[in-house]
Amino acid sequence: MTDERLPQLRASDADRERVAEILRDALAEGRLDMAEFDERFDATYRARTYGELELITADLPASASASAPAPLSLRKEPATGGAVTAWSERITEGAKGSTSGIAVMGGFERKGRWTIGRRFTAVCLMGGGELDLREANFAAGEVEISVWTLMGGVNVIVPPGVEVETRGLGIMGGFDSREDGVPGDPGAPRVIVSGLALMGGVGVERKLPKEEQRRLKAERREEQRRLRQDRRERRELD
Repeated sequence: MTDERLPQLRASDADRERVAEILRDALAEGRLDMAEFDERFDATYRARTYGELELITADLPASASASAPAPLSLRKEPATGGAVTAWSERITEGAKGSTSGIAVMGGFERKGRWTIGRRFTAVCLMGGGELDLREANFAAGEVEISVWTLMGGVNVIVPPGVEVETRGLGIMGGFDSREDGVPGDPGAPRVIVSGLALMGGVGVERKLPKEEQRRLKAERREEQRRLRQDRRERRELD
């Protein structure tokens, strides 16, 4: 991937957290006053791409480290020395997994701890389905999801680190290809989404696992509490 494409890549919650840390340091060093900090802090959590985050810290010393995207990965080193989550633990070649989902004027979903087969077929007739791969195991390093919809739709959720390729065709409908081209982690699975959407749609979105989302939300709440406390202390000093 060329550097010219980096500003257009979608930013993750972890990327926004890194920029927020730069802003906190700048506030503590006196490079930003409280009003500037509040404005940029709010803009950080509204930012959707690396390019938007880069503008927020462009005049700060640490901006170079914030503008370059860190590898999107689910591999984390726990603070307490627990086991490290590795993609190799979630890919089992030849494992028996779920291979189909059908929705006729109804719906289906696969989420939580489940195994997706090498090939998964989703058929929706005036119905919808959701395939959440954030906690899923994979029966192969490359899985193909074939989606066939008529007046229906399927939403595929992938975690950071997974490479996605969209090959589907939409007729009076569409296939979401926004996640195409985002590089995956070494050893991470690759997901191919193909098929046909007739008067329907297929969405692909990248989300952090729920546990990681809860952790980041807790950190934000704590940060907001500290900011409120700082404001109170500044008003008292004034």
